Amino acid sequence: MKRISYFLFLLLWIGSSLTAQERQIKNVILMIPDGTSLSAVSAARWYQRYNHPDITHLNLDPYLCGTVLTYSSNAPIGDSAPTTSCYMTGYPSRAGFVATYPPADPENDILPINPQKAYQPMMTLMEAARIVQNKATGLVFTCEFPHATPADCASHSYDRNKYEWIAPQMVHNDIDVVIGGGVKILTPEMKAYLEKENYGVFLNDINNFRNYEGNKMWALFHDADMPYDLDRNLLEDPSLAEMTAKAIETLSRNENGFILMVEGSKIDWAAHANDAAAIITDMLAFDKACGIAFDFAKENGETLVLVVPDHGNSGFSIGSAQCKNYSQLTKEELFGRISRIKASCDELVKKLHDTKAGHLKKVVDDLTGISISDEEYDWLLRAGDYSKGTLSDEERMKGSTLTKVMAKILDNHLCFGFTTHGHTGEEVFLAVLDPTPNRLTGHHTNVEINHYLRRALGLEHSLEGLTETYFAKHTDVFSGYSYSVVTKKGIPALEVKNKKTKLEIQPNTNVLKHNGKDVKLNSVVVYVDKNDTFYLPKTLRELLEK
Repeated sequence: MKRISYFLFLLLWIGSSLTAQERQIKNVILMIPDGTSLSAVSAARWYQRYNHPDITHLNLDPYLCGTVLTYSSNAPIGDSAPTTSCYMTGYPSRAGFVATYPPADPENDILPINPQKAYQPMMTLMEAARIVQNKATGLVFTCEFPHATPADCASHSYDRNKYEWIAPQMVHNDIDVVIGGGVKILTPEMKAYLEKENYGVFLNDINNFRNYEGNKMWALFHDADMPYDLDRNLLEDPSLAEMTAKAIETLSRNENGFILMVEGSKIDWAAHANDAAAIITDMLAFDKACGIAFDFAKENGETLVLVVPDHGNSGFSIGSAQCKNYSQLTKEELFGRISRIKASCDELVKKLHDTKAGHLKKVVDDLTGISISDEEYDWLLRAGDYSKGTLSDEERMKGSTLTKVMAKILDNHLCFGFTTHGHTGEEVFLAVLDPTPNRLTGHHTNVEINHYLRRALGLEHSLEGLTETYFAKHTDVFSGYSYSVVTKKGIPALEVKNKKTKLEIQPNTNVLKHNGKDVKLNSVVVYVDKNDTFYLPKTLRELLEK
């Protein structure tokens, strides 16, 4: 009997192993905690352990498996635009470049750069999965939607700040689900396009967002970015975890699978502000979203979840030389103090701007649990932008603001350190749940992360070819035909003619005019003023030959 049971077990084990080997990846969830150094993860874990002693691990802990070196094309320290762009396209780019090939900088380029490709829009994984595989696509974030990381997935620009280019591209790239900030950035024309394409569009409308059961949606909250998790209004603003769950629920209706990018956007913003409490609590909010993704992937069995920051930020540390005997501080002294903070530094400063001088100490105490000294109180009164006091301009500290002063006060009372208000170049962590035996482990570069995602999606050799097909120069596509770039109301347009046909092509959209009638493309048209070139599908030449 024991012999039979052994052979039965062996057969079952072999069967399950074969099943694992044969599994394919249908869905990809890329989760990016923006600007998150490993010390921020450690601090979040300690904060959670202090407040919930029974929860000793983060949701991402079982899947931690390596490190990633991220960089720009010509510098070891990158910003979100070129680093996430590399995850999406496979090519590092210049600071501020969104899914766009960089100009060459021969003395400094880290990898070889082809100068002939400068400013070329590059096909992203998200665009390719939609165009080639008919997968659903989604973006979830807490910044405004044209901000660098979400923009890298579905738009192209050499300047991350050109929202007037990026926002319409994202709308016209037919992303199935977009959830995050940026109500004021969505113009009436953009909203009309989405509604014409049968999207559910919800602006500061949490109830209809929650109840929506369709396949395509844009849900935006707040004029620009959403609040830090510390400041979130639970009745009006969904958490990152809820937004992630809604995106997965909606995207899962596509039988071909989906690719979703989830960004913990404001961990980075908090690091720029040197706001330790906001870093930690937004990291924990992001980890809850990771839990949603991991739970879905484990149940689904066909989903890859990859968690990786795009770069480090601020030189954040647990412990600071400004605190005496900082290495002997207890968990209460480190994490008890910071756990009493009820608002981000940004929110606290907003309150202080509306507070009369005599009540400043109380507001700080109420929101942080910190009793400020008379000297620190004097700093607040002398802040250059504080208008509720009675000091003259001569009595104020030049160049000082309430934000800078409050950050300094918090640093005086919390023993967390910072080396800068900017990005840093250390390696970032990697966490992966892969249903196949091909899980990525060890140390990798941002280029290799893209190659891994390409293989997972079955797009190993497609991105470069798709770039050539969908982002060809108009001078090549329409060679031999009469064409001209004309500017109307400050917007360049391409007009192409032959005897019977006229094409009118606008930038940053997927709709053109063919003899006065709308024609919808499967990708967006990108115009680059640096070289006065439209990048568009090669197939447009066929419209002239009909």
